[in-house]
Amino acid sequence: MSSKPKVAFICVHNSCRSQIAEALGKHLASDAFESYSAGTENKPQINQDAVRLMKRIYGIDMEKEQYSKLLGEIPPIDIVVTMGCNVQCPFLPCKRREDWGLNDPTGKDDEAFLTVIKQIEKNILQLRQGILENS
Repeated sequence: MSSKPKVAFICVHNSCRSQIAEALGKHLASDAFESYSAGTENKPQINQDAVRLMKRIYGIDMEKEQYSKLLGEIPPIDIVVTMGCNVQCPFLPCKRREDWGLNDPTGKDDEAFLTVIKQIEKNILQLRQGILENS
C-alpha cells in the first residue's frame, strides 16, 4: 500500500480558512490523506472565532494542535488546495491543484463562519472520497 497523499490548504495568513481545512482534514479524512496548512504570511494566532466555533461544533481545539505556518515549513505536497484568497500563490510543486473559492469570514458574524466551515467540511469529504476511489 502506498503512503497517503499530503494535502496542503493554502491562504494568505494561514489563520482562518486554511486552518479550519487542516483541522477538518485531520478530523474527517485522516484515513485518506495527511492534512497541512500554510500561508504566504504569518499571523500571530489562529482566528479566535474559528477556534471557538470549531471547538463548539466538532470538539476540535485548533490552538492545541495547530499554529500559523509559512509555505516553507510544510513537507513536500501532493495536492495543493487554495482557499480562494485571490492572491497569486507562490508555485508549490504538486501533482494536483484546486481552488475552493471560499470567502474569508474574518470580522463577520458567526453565520458567515458557519457557512464557510460547512462548505469546507463538504469539500473535505468530497476530496476524501475522490482520493479513496482513486487509490
